[in-house]
This record gives sequence, C-alpha cells and structure tokens, in this order.
Amino acid sequence: MRRSRLNLFKATSMTISVLGIIMVIITIGIIGYLVFDTLSSTISTDVGSGSDYDKLAALKSDYNNLNNQFVETKLQIEKMNNINATMAYDKAELELIRAQSDINDVESAINSRKSSDEVKNRIKLAQDQLGVADQALRDLQAKY
Repeated sequence: MRRSRLNLFKATSMTISVLGIIMVIITIGIIGYLVFDTLSSTISTDVGSGSDYDKLAALKSDYNNLNNQFVETKLQIEKMNNINATMAYDKAELELIRAQSDINDVESAINSRKSSDEVKNRIKLAQDQLGVADQALRDLQAKY
C-alpha cells in the first residue's frame, strides 16, 4: 500500500511539474509575441510618418517657390499702379495664404500623431490648395 501511494505521489508530482514547465513556456511565448507585435507596429508607424515628413518638406518647398513667384509678381503689379491689378493680386495672394494654412495643418497633424488617413487627407488638401494658388497666380500673370 505504501508503495502504491509513493508511486501515485511521484506520478502526480511529475505531471504537475511537466504542466508547470509547459505553462511557463506558453507564458514566455505569449509575452514575446506581444513585445514583438508592439515593436513592429511602432517601427511601421515611424516609417509611415517618415514619408509624411518627406511629403511635408515637398509641400513647403513648393510653397516657397510659389511665394517667390508671388513676390516677383507683386513688384510688377506695384509698378503698374493699377487698382484692378492690385485687387486681383490680393485675391490671388489669399489663395497662397490658404495654402500656407493647409500646410501648417499637415505639420500639426504629423506632430500630434494623427491617424495616417487624417494626415493623408490634409496633405491632399494642401496639395490641392497649392494648385489653386498656382492657377490664381498664372491667371493674374496672364491678365496683367
């Protein structure tokens, strides 16, 4: 009887030990997966925002080029001393100011870590507004 109790105790102890080792391995695996998943999503987010920063830099460059063209046109309009030309220039310059505001919105969205879709929408709006400002400048230059 003693022997069967001892064998039963050994079998139970061994089963509990094996189950404990399996539970530890599973726990380590789950924790490792969660850490890996968190790191990979952080890296993906950083890569995505990196391309957004590149697009923002391109927007700022386009804005600066367009702003320089506006400055040159303003000098020509001022030399003409024509009130209608000055009013037309002011309307065109308003479009440039709107473009600057949209570019600032893009920068704000990137810095506050808004969702990728939100940043893309703001980039699209800024690009469209730059196009509107560019077209307004071309129309102004063609007219005067």
